[in-house]
Amino acid sequence: MPSEFTFLHRFESPLEGISEPERFNFPFSYSPHPLSQAAVEQTQAYLMRQSDFIHPFGLNDDEERAIGKMFGVLVVKDQQGELGFLAAVSGKLAGANHHRYFVPPVFDMLKPGDFFLQEEAKINSINHRLEQLSESEELQRQKAQLSEIKNQAIKQLEEMRVRHKANKKQRKITRTEQQALLNPVEYQALLDDLIKQSYHDQHQYDVLKAKCSAAISAVEEPLQRLLDEISALRDERRARSARLQNLLFEQYKFLNASGEECSLLELFNAVGKELPPAGAGECAAPKLLQYAYQNGWKPICMAEFWWGRPPGSEVRKHGYFYPACKGKCEPILAHMLKGLSVDPNPMLVNPAADKELPVVYQDEAIIVVNKPAEFLTVPGIHIQDSVQHRIMQLFPELDSPWIVHRLDMSTSGLLVLAKTKEAHEHLQRQFASQRVYKRYTALLQGIVEVSEGEINLPLRVDLDDRPRQIVCAEFGRPARTRFQVLDRSNGRTRVHFYPITGRTHQLRVHAAHALGLNTPMVGDDLYGQPADRLHLHAGKLGFLHPLTQKKMEFEISDPF
Repeated sequence: MPSEFTFLHRFESPLEGISEPERFNFPFSYSPHPLSQAAVEQTQAYLMRQSDFIHPFGLNDDEERAIGKMFGVLVVKDQQGELGFLAAVSGKLAGANHHRYFVPPVFDMLKPGDFFLQEEAKINSINHRLEQLSESEELQRQKAQLSEIKNQAIKQLEEMRVRHKANKKQRKITRTEQQALLNPVEYQALLDDLIKQSYHDQHQYDVLKAKCSAAISAVEEPLQRLLDEISALRDERRARSARLQNLLFEQYKFLNASGEECSLLELFNAVGKELPPAGAGECAAPKLLQYAYQNGWKPICMAEFWWGRPPGSEVRKHGYFYPACKGKCEPILAHMLKGLSVDPNPMLVNPAADKELPVVYQDEAIIVVNKPAEFLTVPGIHIQDSVQHRIMQLFPELDSPWIVHRLDMSTSGLLVLAKTKEAHEHLQRQFASQRVYKRYTALLQGIVEVSEGEINLPLRVDLDDRPRQIVCAEFGRPARTRFQVLDRSNGRTRVHFYPITGRTHQLRVHAAHALGLNTPMVGDDLYGQPADRLHLHAGKLGFLHPLTQKKMEFEISDPF
């Protein structure tokens, strides 16, 4: 790391009136503290004016190959009690690990002369040799020659079998015809001769078979030597890659506020994972905390933001704040935050504790409720309070209320439950065959120019950052949504959504994704920006009553 790089930045704007937070913010769900916001604004100003590196963020239309990046800031207090902040980028930036403004990685894989680059060079050499052998003319020629000789052998042996079968048939005819014409001595001599003919045919076939086998072996042996070399190189590459990966994981050692150090492998093994995911330890948050601890600075608050064009599959908005990713960072940050006073995990707090659950309709077969926002449909891992739990309390005579469909915890609106198994099965069939009428109302953080249409973007869970969903044409499940714009005012758009399918976070992703409406919902803390609530409401629900078969329709106006 060049000695002239200074990573502790002082605030350029006055901080009068901004008090320090009582606790460090919980990194997986937070609203940025004003100190973090000031650090982010200063970092973004640097990104706009800097000439230290060239990176295609995609902010200009002429940048075809755009790569947006996640950045982070960490407000710290130095040994003299003065506030400053650190900045970091997730992964590499402009193909390098070291930059004047951003703290270095926990471990520099790109350091010249280090084991990683040396071993990577050996693996690349193996890859080059494998490519040469696999695509060589000699390999293709030998494969073609072997295929031709095998086909010739099959043809020759088949032709001989046909001839020998005809010979056998003729010998049988001869035995039958000559038995009555010859005396016993002559007939026995004939049989002996026919047996010799049979042995001759068998010998002739064995000779041809051995000749074909020898011809095949003559070609197979040099070909097998080539294939063995390719196989050995692949085994060596696999072994070297595994050793390099394990050695690399051992180099990532993370500190915490108590001065304890733990390796990447130890942290993920502790949560039942044999190996960390690719890129673990390279995100902005671990880099920031590590550098602060190494220099004896106290972390105060932190925030992360996206800069540039979004990736093709994920929902990322330029300049928006985002929480740390769980798949890669949760085990690491759980260790690194030990010794700090941290805000409680909001997922352990029941957001529905003081909320009522209005029952809109109920009879002997169904119950329809108007679920408030931030209210679970079914019990969670840590919180039991939910629609199902409340209905069990309201209707204790039921064995169990049957959940037919769900709404996200943050979504408000109409939800139908079944009182009996038969009613549940009837309603489920309606949902599965898309015969249920569902209409949602949402307020979007921006102007949608098109008035109506259909969004078709397949979705799957982000394995590194559950429960976020990403667009994936290869492995995603089909997800379709019709939409209709109701009005546009004050820079926002109110829309009706009509989901054709019912995937997790479908409406939220279809609204926010660049290939959808490219406008996140107001209050979407996963795909947009937090607010007082997620502005998404299941306002209208229609279905056939499971007993009477009459059409039932319910409507509740949106509360925002």
